[in-house]
Amino acid sequence: MSPVLSLLLVWPLPFYFFTILERHGYTAANGLLSSALLNRARSIAAEHASLSTRLSETFDAKTAKRIGELTPIVNALTEWDKANDSISELNSLLKDPQTDEELRTLAIEDLENSNTNLPAISDQLKKSLIPRHPFADLPCLIEIRPGAGGDEAGLFAFELLRMYLAFCSRRGFRTSIIKLDAEDGTADDRLTEAVMEVETDGSYNVLRTEAGVHRVQRVPATEAKGRTHTSAVSVMVLPSFPEPGSGEDSPLNFEDPNSDYYVDPQDVRSEKMRASGAGGQHVNKTESAIRLTHIPTGIVVSMQESRSQHANRKRAWQILRAKLADTRREAREEELVRLRRGAMGGVAKMGRGDKIRTYNYNQSRCTDHRSGITIHNLGNVLDGGDGLESVMESVQGWLADREVENMIAEDELKQENGKRQKKA
Repeated sequence: MSPVLSLLLVWPLPFYFFTILERHGYTAANGLLSSALLNRARSIAAEHASLSTRLSETFDAKTAKRIGELTPIVNALTEWDKANDSISELNSLLKDPQTDEELRTLAIEDLENSNTNLPAISDQLKKSLIPRHPFADLPCLIEIRPGAGGDEAGLFAFELLRMYLAFCSRRGFRTSIIKLDAEDGTADDRLTEAVMEVETDGSYNVLRTEAGVHRVQRVPATEAKGRTHTSAVSVMVLPSFPEPGSGEDSPLNFEDPNSDYYVDPQDVRSEKMRASGAGGQHVNKTESAIRLTHIPTGIVVSMQESRSQHANRKRAWQILRAKLADTRREAREEELVRLRRGAMGGVAKMGRGDKIRTYNYNQSRCTDHRSGITIHNLGNVLDGGDGLESVMESVQGWLADREVENMIAEDELKQENGKRQKKA
């Protein structure tokens, strides 16, 4: 028990002792949740109740699915209400001068426990309100490209590829390399581009924290004077959609012309080319390489990994769909950020062009610039071990906090617009 409460137990408890408790934080902490978030949760609970009544009368698969999506929020709100009701009751009990000493002692202990548990309950309610990412349940593609830094960037790009392969192996995720290009005249460990597919459902949600610019600081093996060089590698995490003909019914179904993620074949220019690089005489005799260009956006994807033109075309389309879907999603997010910034100020996001992480070999340090976490065991991080998982989890928490801030800004913006409309 805290010293403050212990002291209160031995002193006579006057009516104003409740004020003393408040000064030391033992209050019903409604302020842990903004009114905007609480209103959103109650609105969702009302929708859940309405849908549940409808479902009890007539079964409907879509209604049942929606109820399942809302249930975690309703459960979290119920726990939050119970905790706050308990705190209110205990406060009323402590305010009452007729409460006997033994009951008062128990009430103070219960109040301390309730106030200790309330932040975790509030945090759970906040997290339950965060909309699920539209690609969360999908497999993913990880594209790795060296940036500034010459050979060093190419070398580190290969190390990042190995890091993600090791991490996925450790997590039991199925992976395959669908594109692996090295610089002309260099060893295979100096990448110009690599694309790996993580075939396990839900892997996008785990690995989406990795999108952005990764910076490495180390002394290259070829550096005679021992100077530290800085290089950069760009990582993109893209959704991997089901193959054509799979028959999956989803709002993300790229075969449905009404879907936001549909790609009109007439907008794509396809070119056949002869493959280059290693592969013997075959690469000079057949046009197995494919290049796809999405004319409206200018996005270009080339593929020559397979000797089969059909296989290369299939992989190229897979990457093109993923890039277009990611571009459209990012455009929507940028529009929301622009609206929020204009109305509320200070709301921003980190995109694929932002420096998100630094790997410092001299200090055996990995620092993520979003969550601020630092791991002083670089070898474990690069081996895809617990260090990397800790970094990813911290960034997931950072992303959740940003989502909550965005929801609050969005709800406050709606409230402001509502007030303006009433005045008009």
